[in-house]
Amino acid sequence: MTGVLLRFASTAVLAIPAVAAAQEFRLRVPLGLDERALVIPADNPLTQEKIDLGKQLFFDRRWSKTKTVSCASCHQPQRGWSDDRRVSADHDGRPTRRHAPTIINRAFGTIEGWAGHRESTEDLLAKLPFTSAKAIEANLGSVPGYQTQFQRVFGTGVTADGVAKAIAAFQRTLLSGNSAYDRHRAGNADALSAPARRGLALFEGKAACAKCHNGFNFSDQGFHNTGIGTGGENPDLGRYEVTKRRVNKSAFKTPTLRDVALRGPYMHDGSLATLKEVVAFYARGGIANPAISPEMSRLDLSASEQDDLVAFLESLTGEIAPETAKLPVLPP
Repeated sequence: MTGVLLRFASTAVLAIPAVAAAQEFRLRVPLGLDERALVIPADNPLTQEKIDLGKQLFFDRRWSKTKTVSCASCHQPQRGWSDDRRVSADHDGRPTRRHAPTIINRAFGTIEGWAGHRESTEDLLAKLPFTSAKAIEANLGSVPGYQTQFQRVFGTGVTADGVAKAIAAFQRTLLSGNSAYDRHRAGNADALSAPARRGLALFEGKAACAKCHNGFNFSDQGFHNTGIGTGGENPDLGRYEVTKRRVNKSAFKTPTLRDVALRGPYMHDGSLATLKEVVAFYARGGIANPAISPEMSRLDLSASEQDDLVAFLESLTGEIAPETAKLPVLPP
């Protein structure tokens, strides 16, 4: 890993260069990621104290309405910072519509959620359904440790805005890279197994996966209809709920493929249990429907070729700074 000094951008969506600034934090960017693409909002610069506070809040259940769930309930470190359930549950234990997506490498993006319904990580966190500003301020405002930390970090008491900013700062430290694929790209010819190398050739060629899963983070950050969830009487309309454009019906954001082997089940509804099922689904061309994305087509992939693609996807399992997953000590 390399230490990168960040200058905070003048807008919330500007990719920032890795150069020193007056207020700076040394962010460790693993091999394979492009530090030039990091996005840090101008109104939420990274500091160690803010990140530490955000980590506590990420694992603390007390700011949910029922004090029973935290961010880590659905974004589990041991599951690729995603959920091991088909769909995630709300604060009352009831199933939601969707499977929680991974939050790794979100320092390289802005629009959040499967349907892109939030403009930033801060915006997403400020409007989570399992809590509210009132619950946050009531549940955490009486905790002396948080009172002290919020004064030190934000110069205020405990606020919902501060909670969102602190957790967003912590999430931006969840950077996964230095995978076998990255080491292969860096010149280590032996980093990838023979099946993974064949899978890489298929990924970039015959299977055309790179049409959507492209760039260093293996995502075009676009929205595509693969047919998942389009059956039944009340299909999930995905991006259409935000844009009201027919082209976006049942379209969902392309997730990063980094650490994908760690985070099954897959797709926005958790309907595919394994990577083998995912590859087979795409080989069939998805599920036909009026709004299916033009990138979807049937692929002539043999069983062994599908196995090679799985091997390549498994090679994208990287490394995240181990301290990010270590449970913090919460203030009493």
